[in-house]
Amino acid sequence: MARVPAAAVAAGGLVGGYSLARFTGKRPLGGVALAAAGAVAARQWHRDAGAKAAAGLSAAYIAAFAGSHPLAKKVGAWPAVFSVAAGVALASAAVSRGRRGNEAGRG
Repeated sequence: MARVPAAAVAAGGLVGGYSLARFTGKRPLGGVALAAAGAVAARQWHRDAGAKAAAGLSAAYIAAFAGSHPLAKKVGAWPAVFSVAAGVALASAAVSRGRRGNEAGRG
């Protein structure tokens, strides 16, 4: 079975968590989705890139969530959520791509 890339899981967690909270009116439900996706992504980051990368990307995920709130006051809620989700996805892809490149160079 194909595995969903951690970058997509993390971005989906940020967008999905916000969507659930907004459309159901239940912020804790959005928090559960955000946390679940973050845990899945962190596990994949750990497996794919190691503990240090997983810790850094997990910190970025949490910072993106926190940073989306003040950003939303400047650009609006949806643009803020999509912006931070894209940032985390790009960081995740860059770390994963860099790790794969290092492993390919080992012979």
